[in-house]
Amino acid sequence: MQENGFWQDQKKAQEIIVEANSLKSWTVGCEDISNRLNSLLSLCPELQESPDEDLLEEVSLELFRIENSLDELEVKKMLSGELDIKSCFLTINAGAGGVEACDWSEMLFRMYQKWAGKKGWKIEIIDILVGEVAGIKNVTMKFDGLYAYGYAKAEKGVHRLVRISPFDSNKRRHTSFASIEITPDIEDNIEVFIKPEDLRIDTFRSSGAGGQHVNTTDSGVRVTHLLEGISVSCQSQRSQVQNKETCMKLLRSKLYEIEVMKREKALQQLTGEKKEIAWGSQIRNYIFHPYTLVKDTRTKWEVGDIQRVMDGELDPFIHAYLKEFG
Repeated sequence: MQENGFWQDQKKAQEIIVEANSLKSWTVGCEDISNRLNSLLSLCPELQESPDEDLLEEVSLELFRIENSLDELEVKKMLSGELDIKSCFLTINAGAGGVEACDWSEMLFRMYQKWAGKKGWKIEIIDILVGEVAGIKNVTMKFDGLYAYGYAKAEKGVHRLVRISPFDSNKRRHTSFASIEITPDIEDNIEVFIKPEDLRIDTFRSSGAGGQHVNTTDSGVRVTHLLEGISVSCQSQRSQVQNKETCMKLLRSKLYEIEVMKREKALQQLTGEKKEIAWGSQIRNYIFHPYTLVKDTRTKWEVGDIQRVMDGELDPFIHAYLKEFG
């Protein structure tokens, strides 16, 4: 990166920077844990000579923090897949249930925004369709950051909510479902061959915010791959051309992910190293009534403080998943 002319090839320079940041995330993390542990060890003689309860409590607390940092580093070591290091798209689709399901989708939408924010990732709303009464029918957002796909892939599947409905005057208990799709953001230098005759391109009037232009022109674009049955849409930009470009990028990413998954599945059948899971099945229950509990059906990891989970504390679930299936 210090060589003369490094920036002459912008594309290559960006690739090198991404690789350097990935390596730095390992070296900085390891050095930080080592330095903090050595600092604690230097206090041991002092504690042996003259035990101090306050100092001992502080040392114990710091040791707990170091263990958490080491756990985070060990989990990241499992993210060795071809796509794990990449940024990703996260899509939430409301299930059957009308306004209840739409409200649940919006709750998940806020939860994932808070989680990604804590990770320090950049968040971009690609497409959103609000419900007629409340909530969100579906939304696609992009998480831009190292290992975003590697972590977020643990959330792929159906999420189930059980609660007393705020929309039911009789205060009955309702069950709602929403599905989460995770797609890696692949670089432009990866070629994915798409035949024009395999595509259907539709335009529609954007429904999101953005002023008079967005609401009165057919700037929204939906692209459907007829062979794979994959449909993507975008209405975040004022320009129909820009929205189409975003759709094609998302479609290419989905098609590339399918091919990578096929290769990984074939490899797993040969090695038998990873457990198989059923993508698209119900992966987690969020129970607000008659008690509070969030439980992952794959790892059996559970948390009683449901509000903490809804505020974006998802890492314990994701770490448990990666340790078992990663």
